[in-house]
Amino acid sequence: MKNLQNLTQELNSAFDLSINRKPEVQNFFMQTQFIHIGFDGKRIGTETYLLKLRCTPAALSGEKLDQYTCYEFGLRFNDKKIATIPALKLWDYQFDLMSGINGKGPVFGIPHERFEYLVDNKGNKLPPDIRYAVYNNFIDFHSLNDIFARPMFGKGIEQLKHIGDRIVHASAFTEAPVSLGSSVKPGSVFKNGKVMLELKGVSSIDGFACALVGYDSGESTLKMTIALSKDQDAITEGGSEYKGDISIDLETGWVRKVILDENVITEVETTDKPVKTRQYTVRHLLLHLISQQEFEKEFAAKEQNQL
Repeated sequence: MKNLQNLTQELNSAFDLSINRKPEVQNFFMQTQFIHIGFDGKRIGTETYLLKLRCTPAALSGEKLDQYTCYEFGLRFNDKKIATIPALKLWDYQFDLMSGINGKGPVFGIPHERFEYLVDNKGNKLPPDIRYAVYNNFIDFHSLNDIFARPMFGKGIEQLKHIGDRIVHASAFTEAPVSLGSSVKPGSVFKNGKVMLELKGVSSIDGFACALVGYDSGESTLKMTIALSKDQDAITEGGSEYKGDISIDLETGWVRKVILDENVITEVETTDKPVKTRQYTVRHLLLHLISQQEFEKEFAAKEQNQL
């Protein structure tokens, strides 16, 4: 009973989620699966995106910004074998939180040119919607790892002090451009709904004590124009809601695990055929810290385990 009283006292105490991250090199793995479902309830197909990122904090590299290295990027369509993208192998970039604000620079400093003419390891050219989804993996990673999970000038996770606290996040009702080179045209935007964060409690991830923070995007909207060819565009409009949990190491400040689930309903029409097609997609995402040994394993070596 005494231990239970001590535990209750600890859980009722204030938490500090504004801590600076401990300057350590960290390795991440993120898997995102899109499940396309017909309105008859039957599964149409799936795409799975596999991303490994290494973060070298600026405090260690001597640079002004944190540097990220994409060790490998994999794609799986339905139950086919994993394909990789050579252009993203060992690709380095610097994460810039302020880039993309007010339309100045690419979002998070991630250059669009790298995703313009992507091909897989067999030389197959990736279609525009897949190229965009590949690029968006990096945007998703930083949104979860750096926007929701780090202090935001007094309007972010640092406001959560006690279990049960809920806040409206700084990203609520904001519009983010989703244009990408020649694939996705300017004017394409994603607008968040009323984004909420909640300190749900404490969890243990890989033996480390973590704050368990829930997030919910609210009712979000999307408008996107994808160039299918020189003379044909696909115009997509719709809405979605994504939610999930982030586990943040209470000692180091690093994200140890993220889960996300999203439901997306859209209507698509092409400029040559003004007949709208409805689409329903479910998205599942898992992001977590991994060891250096696991990080350096090639996706092909894990094919038998289906990742």
